[in-house]
Amino acid sequence: MATTRKVILVTGGSSGLGKSICVRLAGQGHTVYGTSRKAQPEEITDGFRMVQMDVTDDASVQKAVAGVIARESRIDVLVNNAGLGIQGPVEDISPEMAQRLFDTNVWGPHRVWRAVLPAMRKQGSGLIINISSVAANFGLPYRGFYSASKAALDRLSEALSTEVDRFGIHVVTVQPGEFNTTIGDSRLRPENISEAHRPGYEKAMEVLGGSMHYSRDPDELAQVVERIIQTKEPRTRYIVAQGMQRISILAKKLLPGRMFEKMVRKHYE
Repeated sequence: MATTRKVILVTGGSSGLGKSICVRLAGQGHTVYGTSRKAQPEEITDGFRMVQMDVTDDASVQKAVAGVIARESRIDVLVNNAGLGIQGPVEDISPEMAQRLFDTNVWGPHRVWRAVLPAMRKQGSGLIINISSVAANFGLPYRGFYSASKAALDRLSEALSTEVDRFGIHVVTVQPGEFNTTIGDSRLRPENISEAHRPGYEKAMEVLGGSMHYSRDPDELAQVVERIIQTKEPRTRYIVAQGMQRISILAKKLLPGRMFEKMVRKHYE
């Protein structure tokens, strides 16, 4: 059991990485609330409680957070995990589809921050963990808007970290690589891929599909989140990736820009 019980809110807690995080933290004795748009009242599963929340709806976010605070009198940890994937050539993705992605991946966490921060300031402590992606470090071909949304989340997290530090609140970014989840099944994608981009897109999706065979157990990420919560002074960023994904982050820092782009192109050829 956890030595210090914390009240933890995890967005997107019904499946994938979010559910693994909820299960592990609840198993350690924490009071855990997961969120889902389809959660039923008083729904309890695997030792944690589900609450209804749509991160793209401000009223829904405010209601869910207020409900947790009314029940527990505090929120110690927020894990912003809810997110969408997207695939397709940048040219073929409509502004409306891109906006939908950013509404979940960027404005969503922002809505939840705004809802929890007053309570964290009042209690003089708090921890916000934003689940980003290794994709934030690169403009991945045919997933450019996903990379952009996660990069935006990273930059906002950095700014927020400085702004709330004086209130005793820590902000941490976690960048996972590929894990064995169903995010690939729910990615946004254009109905039609233009003929000009189709050959490159299909090859990139073939490579991406193959990489899923090397995906890891989502509990690996949950263990990292657990360690962050137990750390008195957590780092600003945690990379939870292996192999080529981790090496690529270092290569991006060390190689000239065009050389790195050539390396990326070769990977998708």
